Amino acid sequence: MSTPADTRGHAYDDIQEFDNRLPNWWLWTFYGACIFSVFYWIHFHSLGTGDLPGEAYVVEQRIAADRIAAQLANNPVTEEMLLKLAKEPAFVEEGRKIFADPGKCALCHRADGGAAEVGGVPAIGPNLTDDHWIYGSKPMDIYTTIAKGRTPDPVRKTMGGMQSWEMYGPQFVMRATAYVLSIKNSNSVGGKKPETYAIKEQ
Repeated sequence: MSTPADTRGHAYDDIQEFDNRLPNWWLWTFYGACIFSVFYWIHFHSLGTGDLPGEAYVVEQRIAADRIAAQLANNPVTEEMLLKLAKEPAFVEEGRKIFADPGKCALCHRADGGAAEVGGVPAIGPNLTDDHWIYGSKPMDIYTTIAKGRTPDPVRKTMGGMQSWEMYGPQFVMRATAYVLSIKNSNSVGGKKPETYAIKEQ
């Protein structure tokens, strides 16, 4: 079988492929993409002079959280404010970072707040993802607990306690409170059982 000049010279099931020239606009688009990729790699990966999408998102979230914090700096802390912050993704994310710090909240409550057992040993602190609370579950209760800390109360028969984190400033406390409010009643898998003296949220 003869092969026409305008085909690629091979066939499959008697189907031949035309050897059409690609249009200039397609070729220039392809060449442009190749050239762009070289500069993109140098800018973002070799020199590191630009933020990758994931890094840019983190920066934007931090800026948004700082903007919210600045707006709230001169306003008194209220339950309505804390509930609003608990619905702001940027603010909650900053609180999650605080909470996940192994030298801070995660030390006693685990990173997810569930105080789950690790190697058969439960966390020191209570589970913050269930509906049982030792010092109150309202936003201002949680804020006060984080800011001022708590001591064992023989009258209420509460054991343990909570150190004060007020030295880190109100923005730290508000961020941590917002995160705790966001995980409340989420019931972390494998979470620690309520303490006998914890009160079920009404």
